[in-house]
Amino acid sequence: MHLSALHVVGLVATILLIIGIGVYSGRKVKSAADFSSGGGKAGSWIVCGAIMGTLVSSQATIGTAQLAFSYGMSAWWFTLGSGIGCLILALGYAAPFRRSGCKTLLQIVSQEYGPTAETAGSIFCSIGIFISVVAQILGATALLTTIFPLNHLSAALISIALMAFYVIFGGVWGAGMGGVAKLILLYVSAIVGGILVYGLAHGFSGLLETLESLLVNSPLGSLSDLTTTESLHQRFTSLVARGASKDIGSGLSLILGVLSTQTYAQAIWSAKSDSTARKGALLSALLIPPIGIACILIGLYMRGHCITADEVAALQAMGQTIPEGLIQLNSSAQVFPVFAATFLPHLMGGIVLGTLFITVVGGGSGLALGMASILVTDIFARKSKRVKESSRTNLIVTRSTIMVILVAAVIVAVLVPGAMINDFGFLSMGLRGAVVFLPMCGGLWLKGRIPGRYALVSIFAGPIAVLAGNFLPLPFDALFLGMAVCLVILAVGLAAGKHNSANVPTH
Repeated sequence: MHLSALHVVGLVATILLIIGIGVYSGRKVKSAADFSSGGGKAGSWIVCGAIMGTLVSSQATIGTAQLAFSYGMSAWWFTLGSGIGCLILALGYAAPFRRSGCKTLLQIVSQEYGPTAETAGSIFCSIGIFISVVAQILGATALLTTIFPLNHLSAALISIALMAFYVIFGGVWGAGMGGVAKLILLYVSAIVGGILVYGLAHGFSGLLETLESLLVNSPLGSLSDLTTTESLHQRFTSLVARGASKDIGSGLSLILGVLSTQTYAQAIWSAKSDSTARKGALLSALLIPPIGIACILIGLYMRGHCITADEVAALQAMGQTIPEGLIQLNSSAQVFPVFAATFLPHLMGGIVLGTLFITVVGGGSGLALGMASILVTDIFARKSKRVKESSRTNLIVTRSTIMVILVAAVIVAVLVPGAMINDFGFLSMGLRGAVVFLPMCGGLWLKGRIPGRYALVSIFAGPIAVLAGNFLPLPFDALFLGMAVCLVILAVGLAAGKHNSANVPTH
């Protein structure tokens, strides 16, 4: 991709802005409490920024445009599910989380089921979050190597350096303030991109007409079985184009993921009041889905103007002529970056590219903060009296843990192929949901009614079922196999707890 000087100016200025916010926010950090939960002083916009700074990451932007390039409106499920998850977080979980007096979701589990359940859950949950951190680094690396002539290792190292600036100095303040800045940049990018697409394509109907002329009854369309107008409309205008069980299941997995991830709960704990926490989550619920719509429009527009290298190779193998005037993409993952560099004014295009990069960086750094909080609070502090009692030591250990996480994630990201990014994302979401959600709900609303041994078994069995499900030809997401296993085990435990209570003498 060729970038002009104005592209580079816009991109670098955007990245420097976020670095500056990270350094500035570090001045607000005086203790471990300030770092991990903002000292309970964050306003609703900081809460919103902390949630969106992680949740609106590579999958919500680059991934949504990429999926829309192939499946249209069904690409909305990531941001739609995220928005619904934030709505449920605001209305059903924000106040109970804060009333629990805990700092991590696993502490809620520990209060009810004991420290062994907390330790087991912390390990499995950390593995799930780590997988997602790797996915964010892979996304950032793919974006950097597309824009600049960098090798994967250099791009990965640049990615974690920026993640460190983004969050390691400011913790929740850095993630929150950076998230607010990123939110503004994303909406400017989305508005400009959406207006431009509508103007160039003459509305949504114009987008479909362009797709029909390019794909229907053409060799290129036949590669995707788009041989008729009906098949094209079914593919690009349906929310369940990939199948109802798959698409709706993806949305449900996002909902559970939002409710089961430490980073989003941490944003709730950072708020100065229950009302502020709810408002922050509600703002996220309102603001996330429209970003997905903008990315879908960009993906559809690019489908009418681009061809992938794989499609070129397939047409050549068939002896067919390559359509003229199309932009060739090495991968459909380049849809959003190429749109920004090709169709937007150069300075604005550079700002959008910088925003996309910071979007991925923010997602990875926020997840690293959540994982570090789990490890330090749920494991290290229980093993070390100094970490538990010394605020300064706790802060140093938390920051050091974030750096270790990021370095380890770079090593893994360099060793695995980029094609595994989506697999990592689904596996991460499945592990977190299976480990945390149901035991946490039991700890909040079924106190004293489920024996701890059943919760411990479910914490082990749920993620194992998710992992096993990824190797089985299931017609649904493996997350739901893990959730079903957890539900059965906890239901048996609930019945056993009632039975034992009935046998306890009342005198």
